[in-house]
Amino acid sequence: MESLTLRQMRTYLAVIETGSVSAAARRLGMTQPAASQQLREMERRTGLRLLERAAGRALPTAAGEALAAPARRALAAAEEVEAAAAAHREGDAGRVRLGTGATACIHLLPPVLTAVRRRHPALEITVATGNTPEIARRVEEGELDIALVTLPAPRSRALHVTPLIEDRLVALLPQALLQGLAMDDPGPVTAAALTRLPLILYESGGTMRGLVDAWFAQAGVAPHVAMELGSIEAIKGLVASGLGASVLPGLSLGAAPPGTALRPLRPGLSRQLGIVLRREKTRDRGLRALVEELERLPGRLAG
Repeated sequence: MESLTLRQMRTYLAVIETGSVSAAARRLGMTQPAASQQLREMERRTGLRLLERAAGRALPTAAGEALAAPARRALAAAEEVEAAAAAHREGDAGRVRLGTGATACIHLLPPVLTAVRRRHPALEITVATGNTPEIARRVEEGELDIALVTLPAPRSRALHVTPLIEDRLVALLPQALLQGLAMDDPGPVTAAALTRLPLILYESGGTMRGLVDAWFAQAGVAPHVAMELGSIEAIKGLVASGLGASVLPGLSLGAAPPGTALRPLRPGLSRQLGIVLRREKTRDRGLRALVEELERLPGRLAG
């Protein structure tokens, strides 16, 4: 059997509800011949007689009565499809998959995600964390829609990168070790001075760790790396416990945690955070809203 159309089912239901083809045609904004044609086509496709006349009214046959309920369900489902499409079209619903690093996730994203959710309450936002190369690969392969990561991102013609924020790195030193090593001067700390302390650094393989390693190499010294961790919050806790020093993004710190001291680096070292998108990615309203809120981050931080 050929599939019935929504228009045929809508016409048929209007006839049995109004009792006449002409009344159904008026309700649906059709001509009576057009409505009659829809009914004939529906009967032809089903191979059934669906209507009969009694006391001047069009009534459903037994077969027509059996088709009425599923026809109503079909029209209701179609309306749900249209409503869902409208919600996504207007940005009231949808999904955005964001990739980022742990530091940005904790210290930068909460106000951004709150602002996006305020604009689009039904928007589903998922967040995945990882190192820049991994996150950029997932954006390129379509597993993620957008990323906020430490630059540089891997070179790819498929990706568009927008620099966003400059984040200065600082030395986080344990107070318990400073006086014994004559490092209680609040001035900048050099790479050579940091080699006198055990270091607790972010895990190898990430873009930020690469920046730190390059900074030591440029000074011609090799750091004593006592521990490598994937969590900046864990590193801060270990430094506060006096187990070593670290070099961390300033945005992850704010004020020095109890038991620690912050020192600028000499020469200065900074990382750049940026937005990564696939060039051919369709920017629906939810994704556009997230990009707009991310682009407001520099202003929020300056304020």
